[in-house]
Amino acid sequence: MHVVPDAPARPDDGDAFRGALRLTRRRTGLPVVFAGRVNDGVLTLSQFIGTRTAGMHGLDVFSGTGLGGRALAMRRPATVADYRAADTITHDYDAVVAAEGIRAITAVPVVVSGTVRGVLYGASRGPAPLGDRAVDTMVDASRHLAGEIAVRDEVDRRLRILNAVEADRGFTGDRAATEELRAVHAELRVIAKAVQDDALRDRLLEASRRLARLGTEARPPAASPLSPREVDVLAQVALGCGNAEVARRLSLRPESVKAHLRNAMRKLDVHNRFEAVVAARRRGLLP
Repeated sequence: MHVVPDAPARPDDGDAFRGALRLTRRRTGLPVVFAGRVNDGVLTLSQFIGTRTAGMHGLDVFSGTGLGGRALAMRRPATVADYRAADTITHDYDAVVAAEGIRAITAVPVVVSGTVRGVLYGASRGPAPLGDRAVDTMVDASRHLAGEIAVRDEVDRRLRILNAVEADRGFTGDRAATEELRAVHAELRVIAKAVQDDALRDRLLEASRRLARLGTEARPPAASPLSPREVDVLAQVALGCGNAEVARRLSLRPESVKAHLRNAMRKLDVHNRFEAVVAARRRGLLP
């Protein structure tokens, strides 16, 4: 009986937000940066660097209220030079802002596929507005964070497909379904090479290994004779890609693709790329 392994847990998105805040503060020198994630349309402040009080910790910010709520509603950055005197925002949160002593604030939404998933804030305690450079840096950090979250969302979507297939005991290896699994496997390995988060990369590679083992006998997989990059190349070859297309998808030179293929064929004791794919599938390295 095939036992479905537990899927590695999604890394905490709070870590990604903290990373964005650290990057923002390092590049801008702003004394206060903080952030929150959006759930069911409500922004909850949860990450802070440089604050002096706990008044904003866990604060719920509703769409259209305050500066963050304005950024949430508009889905674009919002800035005020003096929070307490600003006439472009509501003043639902004046008490906690005043207690913290911040005045000039910028709020930048983190937008993923048209939906605001969080807001990054940068603030100073002086009356001068934040400069364009600081705001541009915050916008760049927001875009990078949005890309990270989008990748995590895609991983979740792919894992749901994988879990559904593994849970379906009636899976019979239908050709169309098999080709889709192979495409998902290859794409997961491509995404894994592009992400910086170690936990997320491990999660992607474990998902690809689970896909590769579908349909094989329920025995522990043998140690792979191939390097991870050689598996990446064979996964693309298995989809029918030529060397030039494999190189483009994996951001390699065509000469490197040829070298990886030669090494894989030598290690698998086969004579051509087709035999290499077949041998890799027999070993449970490819679906």
